Amino acid sequence: MTVWRDVVGQPDAVAELSRAAAEDSSMTHAWLFTGPPGSGRSTAARAFAAALECRYGGCGECTACRTVLAGTHADVREIVPEGLSISVAEMRNLVQLAARRPSTGKWQILVITDADRLTEGASNALLKAIEEPADQTVFLLCAPSDHPDDVPVTIRSRCRVVYLRAPAPEAVAEVLVERDGIDPEAAHWAASVSGGHVGRARRLARDADARQRRERILGVPLRLRHLGDAFAFADTLVREAETEASDLSGVRDATEREELAVAMGAGGTGKGAAQAARGAKAAERELEKRQKSRNTRTQRDALDRALVDLAGFYRDVLVAGAAAPVALMNPDREADVAQAAREWTPESALRRLEAVLACREALELNVKPRIAVEAMMTRLQQG
Repeated sequence: MTVWRDVVGQPDAVAELSRAAAEDSSMTHAWLFTGPPGSGRSTAARAFAAALECRYGGCGECTACRTVLAGTHADVREIVPEGLSISVAEMRNLVQLAARRPSTGKWQILVITDADRLTEGASNALLKAIEEPADQTVFLLCAPSDHPDDVPVTIRSRCRVVYLRAPAPEAVAEVLVERDGIDPEAAHWAASVSGGHVGRARRLARDADARQRRERILGVPLRLRHLGDAFAFADTLVREAETEASDLSGVRDATEREELAVAMGAGGTGKGAAQAARGAKAAERELEKRQKSRNTRTQRDALDRALVDLAGFYRDVLVAGAAAPVALMNPDREADVAQAAREWTPESALRRLEAVLACREALELNVKPRIAVEAMMTRLQQG
């Protein structure tokens, strides 16, 4: 059981990273992990960090391996942005910490799981650190691609790129069965409809609500008969995303507010009570701002999962219409796909697919979710 056990279906990348961890001559100070959603970018980066800190090259059993994988190693910091972006202030602080000498391990490692969310200022702060790295500092960046829209060329050109691919359904199913203890039949079904996304496959296999949401969204294309249907389905989709985000954030938000109140001495009396109260108000405003940004990101992620399912359906319609010898992304919806392929022209199916992709892009550009989804649904209804 090595640190690479969770890096699914990436033999070439694992071989390259293993060599780099074992040989100083193969090592560089900045790495960029790219690949489609679910390919395991952050998992591979985390495993590489563990291998770098492990004296045995990633045994998976020693203290260094276990603490890195658990996120508690003193010399490995992982940035997982909860909001819409990574700010310049946050990046400057992290870069300063990463420039220190390691306290227990061989390297100071900074893992940025969503480097495509860096603001321009944060990118510039990171670029300066990558250009002049400390001898024992390593930067591990993860992004969907090395396109300038995801990672600035100035940063990409200073990184060694590791390309990951979507793992095969068989590899995903094997992980679900062996590591997560999921029933083989459920695991193989979830793997076949997840598009190589391990986390999504696990969610579908375990969560009945996730399966029901998928069924509802995949039932939309053949039920969009009138313009009124488009607005009704858009409303349902947005409300479900808002509810999911609220359910995920509600308990956490309340806990954070309670912890802040305790930390700021809520209910205290005496000379410093008034000053503490003023400080608490400022801290509360900052917490509310952070929670609002996190909730917005959670809602958009929920919407995006639904849009990915829709895009997969329209892609399958094009595949079926062309009688292409490739697997469907939604094999369990083969009858609906065949019906749509008979009713729509290839041009119509392609326009519908483009409408879904345009909606995803609009959401990334901060268009109001309801407006973006309503515009998409009307285009889907019109064909």
